[in-house]
Amino acid sequence: MTTRSGARSNTALFRQRGSHEAHLPTVQDAARAAPRFSRAQSDAGRTRGFAQPARAGPAPARVVVVVAAAQKRFGLDATRRLRRKAQFERLLREGERRSLAGYTFYLGRRDAGRARLGILISRKHAAAAADRNRIKRCIREAFRLEQENLGALDLLVRPPYGVRTSSHTVRQIRELLCQLAT
Repeated sequence: MTTRSGARSNTALFRQRGSHEAHLPTVQDAARAAPRFSRAQSDAGRTRGFAQPARAGPAPARVVVVVAAAQKRFGLDATRRLRRKAQFERLLREGERRSLAGYTFYLGRRDAGRARLGILISRKHAAAAADRNRIKRCIREAFRLEQENLGALDLLVRPPYGVRTSSHTVRQIRELLCQLAT
């Protein structure tokens, strides 16, 4: 393959003699600031038209006062929950095990303090996460209402497989917790 210029590469096809193209260097200068285009700038303090008044300036900084709330009597804060894996494992190994109405309770007595709750639930209990969360809410609510009667007790609850919640679930679990307290 021969070209007009006699070169054997394809680059010769793109070279034109006497062209008016500018040859620009590929290396660019140092980065420049973004160009400024003149256009209407929005200003929060300016009016939008004849009918609209100017906006008010920024609101003064508000001072937020933090008040230490008294500990809720029937709350279920972090001190009333079993949170660590070691606490769960200790109750599973050494705790007293009781089964009532399909629920399995693991109990651990302590010298002092308030009752603490842990819940063991998996997909075998309920396939849908919404159902598992509903079961946990019922257990927590029953424990929250009965915690004063339990004393210094660590309690781990495992619900029965395939349990369905209803309007009577909280009442049923409260009755089971009352049986545990005696």
